Amino acid sequence: MAASHSTGTNTGARTETRAEAELPEYAGHYRLESVLGSGGMGVVHLARSTSGMKLAVKVVHAEFARDPEFRGRFRQEVAAARRVSGAFTAPVVDADPEAGRPWMATLFIPGETLAEHVKRNGPMDPAQLRRLMAGLAEALRDIHRVGVVHRDLKPSNVLLAEDGPKVIDFGISRPSDSELRTETGKLIGTPPFMAPEQFRRPREVGPAADVFALGSVLVHAATGRGPFDSDSPYVVAYQVVHDEPDLTGVPGELAPLVRRCLAKEPAERPTPDQLMRELRSVASSYDTQAFVPERRAEDTPRPTSGAAGASEAAGASGAAGASGASGASGASGATGASEAFVPGRWFPGRRFAERGFAGRWFSGRRGRRAVLVGGALVLVAGGAFAFLRPAGPGDAAPHGAPAAAARSASGPWRAEPVVPDGGMPHCSYEAGTLFCAQRGEVFALDPSDGGVLWRRSVAARVTSGPPVVSGGLVRLPAGPDGPPEAFDPASGATVRRAAPPAHGSARYVGDMLLFAAADGTLAGVDSASGRTAWTRRAAGHSGPSLTSFAGDPLAYVTSTASDGSGTRITAVVPETGEVRWEARLGGRLRPVGARDGSDGSGGSLCFLATDRRDGDTVALVRYDPRSGASSRVALPVPRQDVRATVRGNVVYLLGAGGSLEAVDMAAGKRLWHLETSVPRGSAPVSDGRHVYLTAPDGRLLAVDAGDGRLVGQTPARLGTGSDRVAAALPEPVLAHGHVYGGAPDGTVFAVDAGDPSAW
Repeated sequence: MAASHSTGTNTGARTETRAEAELPEYAGHYRLESVLGSGGMGVVHLARSTSGMKLAVKVVHAEFARDPEFRGRFRQEVAAARRVSGAFTAPVVDADPEAGRPWMATLFIPGETLAEHVKRNGPMDPAQLRRLMAGLAEALRDIHRVGVVHRDLKPSNVLLAEDGPKVIDFGISRPSDSELRTETGKLIGTPPFMAPEQFRRPREVGPAADVFALGSVLVHAATGRGPFDSDSPYVVAYQVVHDEPDLTGVPGELAPLVRRCLAKEPAERPTPDQLMRELRSVASSYDTQAFVPERRAEDTPRPTSGAAGASEAAGASGAAGASGASGASGASGATGASEAFVPGRWFPGRRFAERGFAGRWFSGRRGRRAVLVGGALVLVAGGAFAFLRPAGPGDAAPHGAPAAAARSASGPWRAEPVVPDGGMPHCSYEAGTLFCAQRGEVFALDPSDGGVLWRRSVAARVTSGPPVVSGGLVRLPAGPDGPPEAFDPASGATVRRAAPPAHGSARYVGDMLLFAAADGTLAGVDSASGRTAWTRRAAGHSGPSLTSFAGDPLAYVTSTASDGSGTRITAVVPETGEVRWEARLGGRLRPVGARDGSDGSGGSLCFLATDRRDGDTVALVRYDPRSGASSRVALPVPRQDVRATVRGNVVYLLGAGGSLEAVDMAAGKRLWHLETSVPRGSAPVSDGRHVYLTAPDGRLLAVDAGDGRLVGQTPARLGTGSDRVAAALPEPVLAHGHVYGGAPDGTVFAVDAGDPSAW
């Protein structure tokens, strides 16, 4: 059934005729190439940006462009889509609600809608349904967190993208702080997927209505019909308000959860967080692993979605959905992209038991002993996944101190949480040992098998980063006062020391603890003895911050003018405080990495350039202190809350909403771009072959550094605290061919960096 929006609907014939008659050449500066789909509110076009990025551009019908009420609703749609853009939606690239023909451009995402998938392939199997429910629950959680109620979640508004479900079409959503409200006598939504309160109290619709719709969507995915089914929308409306849902055909393990979602009273429905927690207990095989393409031989062509050979313009149904056209339906058939959705393959059914998760292993320090759980033991080539018993509080390693020589992981492993519900562990690799910190604890692990070497309680209750080894001792990241204790890296024995004086910004760099005061005074403290080695005044700095990078011999003091017109950078030698070079560059800049500092100069330094008004990253800047030259590469789209890393000439940056891109500073161009669907990720880390990042749900993602393809990801490990948001996400740790990660359930795990497709 087409969406019953307050501005009315149109017949299919009228829509098709009008779509052909209303093909403008441009929307803003985006050239419109073809029509992807049309609905009662507007036409969706395939377009390309100046850089060649594919876009889906929604242009409203001329008759609605003259309607002030519709313009208000379109402005609301743009605002709602921008709030949640990127993570579980088609990210908004640009929009102009005030244009003669209002338009909104979103990223083109290949894939078909859930409605098309069920029509083509029939009902989903239980494993697919669990993943769909988990993905939609997580999507609603993030949508509701930013104060938006979707109000029209239905199968045609769920896009089955390669990396998981995307919720699209915010045409009738309502931000909680919006001044626009539903008018008396007008029902907005699609009856089979509307909650009872949308019929009874439309002005009081809240987030619980989206949970009701989620239940209806799950029934449709499981059976091909809705829980309230009739040819008449009036009968459906009566059933929604008064009748019990028909859950025939819904898998028994999911039916109780779906029934709770369909409760008549909003207060009786679970929240998205509760759904995610309860869904994990439904089946031991539950995971949220999104689709990752199988490894293919180099000469094997990648499958295309839908009808073979269909053109992008003719078949991009996923893009039509991604555009958010109310009631729009793209051409059925191919999605028209070489790496698009493959029917029947979304969320593959392989269980992690096939990769070694069916058996429970305990790894001892003197040898390995397998304990069979559940009557099944699975051996996997390449190593078993180990679940390790932690040592007791304060226990030192029972079999000696960790060797100074580097240990290499013998195979993938996963350690039981050392601190249950302690949040995500932040780890670093130093002197052949993994040192990790959680809420109130610091501990050491053997990187070869995850065995706990020692653990100690600490006074700090918040973990802002991994421990560091400085002055021969393990220390937590330096705060304004510095931590009052340090730990012997071999035994974990506590070493008390006097706290250094407060100086503002503080940072361990090698065996020095550097401080920067608000007035620009710098100090270097020998971290082993606590003796102040030097002090100096950094001229021209006010409220400076300190930065350093692995392998770089220098530390950098930066401060930005209050009006954002320029940034001053001073490079100092940590051991002596000697100023190696100084510069002042235009704009608001933040250093993110350096390269080629073998001559002691620190090499060229890369910065994020941010907008003075809203703080979005708009460009990358590289400065070479030897020549005094700087270069700038503008980003095609401004990015919020960017985290970045530098590898050679390439900067990898991840923005809010999961937009990952690679920029070659030497060539002055962007190499590739990928929407990862990670709502908020860690700073990316690269070994040259892959780019790794940590997701809030504990997944570790691997992306091909050459072409930006998602090549692997670990399962989510949320734990019982899935409704808590980590203040900082741990960066993946690379060492000796392995990647180490930390998850919200408190586990630390290791995977093979050379084969992410096997994670």
